[in-house]
This record gives sequence, C-alpha cells and structure tokens, in this order.
Amino acid sequence: QAQLVESGGGFVAAGGSLTLSCAASGRSFGGHTVGWFRQAPGQEREFVAAIRWSGGNTALGDSAKGRFAISKDYVKNAVSLQMNSLKPDDTAVYYCATGHPIVSEFRNARAYANWGQGTQVTVSS
Repeated sequence: QAQLVESGGGFVAAGGSLTLSCAASGRSFGGHTVGWFRQAPGQEREFVAAIRWSGGNTALGDSAKGRFAISKDYVKNAVSLQMNSLKPDDTAVYYCATGHPIVSEFRNARAYANWGQGTQVTVSS
C-alpha cells in the first residue's frame, strides 16, 4: 500500500481558511476513493469528504457542506480539502484514507484500508 502523507494543517482564527493535501508517495491513487476524516479528542472519527479518483464521485459530510470542497490534482497526484469559514468545532486531527467503498459507503471509515498519520487543524475563537 502506498504511504499517505497529509499536509497543510495548522493554526487559524475562526472564519479563516486552510487547504489540506493528501498525497500517495510513489503511487497513483488509481482506482481508489480518497476520503478525509477527522477526530477531535474524546470524540469518534467523523467523515468529512471523499472523492473517487477515477470517475469523480464525491461526498461531503454534514459539517462540511457549504464550507469545504474536495478536489483532485492529477499533476501532483494529490487530493485537496479546501476548508473555508472554519469554526472552533472544526478543531481536530484530519486524516486521509484510501479504499474501495461503493458510493453509499463513502462515509464509512471501515471501508478504507489505508490511512495517513493525520494533520492537526486548530481553529481559535
């Protein structure tokens, strides 16, 4: 399995924006779906967004709708998560993952077999 590397996390004030990137070292995402999940301390892992590398099916979690966007970068072989209008509740470790879920299972973390190490996003009030 390719190593997934997340980048772009950091510290931002409420209302600000961040763009996270997920790259697969040494391999293409090929026929995989790339998902973003987040986990705040003491909380369960939450689905944020997903995109199928081939075909382009996408899904957004309820907390992401209207504020976040997921996209593919074929040149960089990466998937970006553009996050706007950030809130303190968005503070979490954000993980990217790859798998082969059917579209109706994009939100299911168990459908993803390969996970990155995560990147911290902290939003101050």
